[in-house]
Amino acid sequence: MRRFLRPGHDPVRERLKRDLFQFNKTVEHGFPHQPSALGYSPFLRLMAIGTRSGAIKLYGAPGVEFMGLHEENNTVMQIHFIPDQCQLVTLLDDNSLHLWSLKQHSGASELREEHRFTLKGPPGSPPSATQVTAVLPHSSREVLYLGTESGNIFVVELPSFRVLEDRTITSEAVLQRVPEDYSNRRSCELVEALREHPKNPDQILIGYSRGLIVLWDLQNNKATHHFLGSQQLENLYWQRDGSKFISCHYDGSYTQWPVSSDNRQPEPLENLVPYGPFPCKAISKIYWQTTKNGLPYIIFQGGMPRASYGDRHSISVVHGSQQTAFDFTSRVIDFFIIFSSEPTAEFDDPSAMVVLAEEELVVIDLKTAGWPAVHPPYLASLHCSAITCSHHVSNIPLKLWERIISAGSKQNIHYSNMPWPIDGGTNIAPDPPQRDLLLTGHEDGTVRFWDASGVCLHLLYKLSTVRVFLTDADPNDNMNTLGEDEWPPLRKVGTFDPYSDDPRLGIQKIYLCKYSGYLAVAGTAGQVLVMELNDEDAEHVVDHAEADLLQDQEGYRWKGHEKLKTRDGPVRFEAGFQPFVLVQCQPPAVVTSLALHSEWKLVAFGTSHGFGLFDHQQKRLVFVKCTLHPSDQLALEGPLSRVKSLKKSLRQSFRRIRRSRVSSRKRRGGSGNASEVQEANAKFDQDTLQEMELAPVQRKIEARSAEDSFTGFVRTLYFADTFLRDSSRHCPSLWAGTNGGTVYAFCLRVPPAERRMDEPVRAEQAKEIQLMHRAPVVGILVLDGRSTPLPEPLEVAHDLSKSPDMQGSHQLLVVSEEQFKVFTLPKVSSKLKLKLTALEGCRVRKVTVANFGSCKTDDYSENDLAVLTNLGDIQIISLPFLKLQIRYPCIRKEDVSGIASCVFTKYGQGFYLISPSEFERFSLSTKWLVEPRCIVDMSEVTSNNHVHNKSGMENTARKS
Repeated sequence: MRRFLRPGHDPVRERLKRDLFQFNKTVEHGFPHQPSALGYSPFLRLMAIGTRSGAIKLYGAPGVEFMGLHEENNTVMQIHFIPDQCQLVTLLDDNSLHLWSLKQHSGASELREEHRFTLKGPPGSPPSATQVTAVLPHSSREVLYLGTESGNIFVVELPSFRVLEDRTITSEAVLQRVPEDYSNRRSCELVEALREHPKNPDQILIGYSRGLIVLWDLQNNKATHHFLGSQQLENLYWQRDGSKFISCHYDGSYTQWPVSSDNRQPEPLENLVPYGPFPCKAISKIYWQTTKNGLPYIIFQGGMPRASYGDRHSISVVHGSQQTAFDFTSRVIDFFIIFSSEPTAEFDDPSAMVVLAEEELVVIDLKTAGWPAVHPPYLASLHCSAITCSHHVSNIPLKLWERIISAGSKQNIHYSNMPWPIDGGTNIAPDPPQRDLLLTGHEDGTVRFWDASGVCLHLLYKLSTVRVFLTDADPNDNMNTLGEDEWPPLRKVGTFDPYSDDPRLGIQKIYLCKYSGYLAVAGTAGQVLVMELNDEDAEHVVDHAEADLLQDQEGYRWKGHEKLKTRDGPVRFEAGFQPFVLVQCQPPAVVTSLALHSEWKLVAFGTSHGFGLFDHQQKRLVFVKCTLHPSDQLALEGPLSRVKSLKKSLRQSFRRIRRSRVSSRKRRGGSGNASEVQEANAKFDQDTLQEMELAPVQRKIEARSAEDSFTGFVRTLYFADTFLRDSSRHCPSLWAGTNGGTVYAFCLRVPPAERRMDEPVRAEQAKEIQLMHRAPVVGILVLDGRSTPLPEPLEVAHDLSKSPDMQGSHQLLVVSEEQFKVFTLPKVSSKLKLKLTALEGCRVRKVTVANFGSCKTDDYSENDLAVLTNLGDIQIISLPFLKLQIRYPCIRKEDVSGIASCVFTKYGQGFYLISPSEFERFSLSTKWLVEPRCIVDMSEVTSNNHVHNKSGMENTARKS
């Protein structure tokens, strides 16, 4: 049998690989990109959000999440739950209707599409005849009423979507009893709203866009009342007892109409323009909620004065003398009110308002005085300021976890203590095995700490670095302060704020030591802040140090932005991570790499000009190293002036092409006349094309020139206690890799603890390695005598890792964009390499060491390299032999920002941005898998849930 096996094929290893590796995209964290529709089921206590890309997501109690995707990828316009059922209907912008059901499968619920349907008119009829504008699922659960642009209302049977033509409500039938002078002036136009009578399911309210409202008797198929509105209609809402309803209009007014038992022509009870008398924006949706104390809640969207507040996105809440216009920083898509909807309840008694804005979800507590916001356990607005970097820390010690939560809770004092009101379904996923943190750096100079242990990505704490610097905005400014007599009474809500006071504040690199509580963050203007965790507010001076990376070299002049100005004197910081030292790189270029060693109390930083080492215990600069090549003028222009850079890079690209052709001609012999040279060039181009098409085992890689721009750009920094000078003594060391394929190694002398403050840390360059192909170095790793990666600082001291083997010889792994290469230490002689680009045609973008455990036994685990390439593939490569284990397609190669944002975890999971507001979580491990597993049990809902309202959430039927 051996001769039939492929070379290197080991059946035992193949079985082990199946026990170790498995690729799954598990859950999407954050806020859905481009939401377009909102729905709510008071019966299931579930909320649904639809998006412009055709996705539909259901949310209930924390951990209860479902997702579906329409095949058409069209915009979801409306979502309606079928009353008292685990079903919902979606309307897309292609006029198709889709029926979805929550079905149980393998002990958990799944969201499945059951049927789809498109309303078709008679032959020759215009598209508007069947263009659906309003949807009403009837409480009988047997039919849907579909209002159209033509004014006709079609009745469709559920679940078959069969049109019941004999029950169609035509606009002609509706207009029969309308006064002639009114009908002449105002045709029906499109159906704007359909509402079922709260007490009588045989009556529905039909609202037409021109202002006509009709109460229709379904049993006798006729109109019982006509309400003759004079303004363009936007929406309707029934009062709880069915004696009145409210209509809201395009001119910013709302009208209350009585519904009497006799056939007299109804007259409006009142007509109000809340923010008049000047022209106002449309009120697109309204609620009238009754309470025990007799004062109703009137809640409406829009209605602001056009001239002064026409650009505001507001929802107003009026309760007696209290009135607040909640002002959102992004467009309001829709909203609903959660209220007591037991059939026996006499009053609505609203408890919460849930608002879906374009960039965030905001929930307002209507029970607590002042109507505070509720802190959401999911659907976090990750991009409240644009994400600029990410950092993941696995297995956080409990003490540090509690201290971070404590600091975060002090920031959340303005939030309501109300339990999360959308609590349908049951989370049956196992508890997370460990506490994980995902840290995101943002454009506005903040770092957010997210609980990434489970399905819900929950904000624990927000750190701001702005207080250290002088900016145009005062951090003590309160945007919510209002004058006593200010009108309208606007109040800003939500966290989405895409505007940064200064782009230089942006966070570029983050490093957290989970054992010591030290945190290092670095920014766009060369600022490096070292912080420690303090449980109390404190006021202190932040020490400053400058690192001149050019070392006074002549001929270089920085053309980019200036450094940030710092505050003089003591600065007050709230509880949490507080900066105690600031290292300012000069020139103030973007910090491109960062490393922190909390045991040695050292922080290393790199930019496009060089790198430096800082002793944050003595607050002293140890050394700086300039890595600039004489031709690296681009590195001096800064990120904000790149017009010349583009021209120069294009010139260099053409020069490289010309050089490659010239060198190839020389290889073939440079003799012959011009026609022979042209012929040879043509043949060479043809041969090259054939080479590309055939994709041979190994591709020809053009060595990069030392004159290429940004060769001094420092890509990676790494601390290691290893053998650098000789094989008998190990010492602390710092390694740096650059964009030009150079690796620098420095020996460090760190004084013992008892003399740590008396003697300085000393550094001396010991090695300099130049990779022949000059590809950028993206990762450096030292393997101990057992070929195991060296443990993290303080990991051994906390008994969470074995001590490294210092008896056997150590190995150095250098990962460039094009290959992996293993060197022996201390001689730095090449031992092994894997040419990734030559073999695979791709380049390394991200690399990390991940521990993979077997799903069959707890006794076996191994360390491998997880590698993301520029093609969006993830490859797992074994250590120390550099054998490719498996390859998975993960991210589309066109999704450059997704590839750039990817971050791996220590245990074979990862995150990448699928939109500015969403992380996709994936797993490469069979053992570590975080995914939603939840159930919506119909019998349990029926017995335990008293929420049976048929119109708890009325979805707005908006025009496309």
